[in-house]
Amino acid sequence: MTQENTRKRTVLITCIEKYMGMAIKEKFESLGLNVICDNSSMTSEAEANSLIKNAGNIDILVANLAEPPMTGPVQNIENEDWNKLFDSLVHPLMYLVRAVTPQMLERKSGKIIAITSAAPLKGIANNAAYCAARGAQNGFIKAVGLELARSNIQVNAIAQNYINNNTYYPDDILDNEKFLEHVKRNVPTNKIGAAEETAELAAYLASENCSHMVGQLIPLSGGWVS
Repeated sequence: MTQENTRKRTVLITCIEKYMGMAIKEKFESLGLNVICDNSSMTSEAEANSLIKNAGNIDILVANLAEPPMTGPVQNIENEDWNKLFDSLVHPLMYLVRAVTPQMLERKSGKIIAITSAAPLKGIANNAAYCAARGAQNGFIKAVGLELARSNIQVNAIAQNYINNNTYYPDDILDNEKFLEHVKRNVPTNKIGAAEETAELAAYLASENCSHMVGQLIPLSGGWVS
């Protein structure tokens, strides 16, 4: 990394103890960034607004949001489960981006990275509610990325699947024979990806070297979707 890449910028990472939070935190700290971590639920507008206000100048927002899927056939989707997915994934993403955008527009500089999912890029049977929520995230990022690009703000999403993390693919299933057979049938790389690979990609998207990539939903899934 060049000196420009490692200058003291501030990154805010949400829901630090879920999903990809810790891996990205460790990577950004190793690059010398000023890392602000938050572990709030992020399910209310007030919570998101307060977080952005208290963080001060934010050069990089990592919107790391996660909620386990409510698996089952479409006819059995419960309103409560549907609403929980949207309240945990979709609404907080909008709240966070809406709150941080004014300061980035004023500086004409900023990075927004959402950690979303590849699930809606391919579709997963019996996971319609989860795919709908993650798909709404991806659609939002694509549109906002195009909108803010002219103000030198790069907005992108890492749309991942089959990556080691504590919410969807925790350590304790990585040696499960049945699960490993499932991976071999469905993932061309025949493995679960390392969390560090997501962190490396996030670091690139956050770097000054990344200035021409906007509104992208980058699949990181071992070829499960491309």
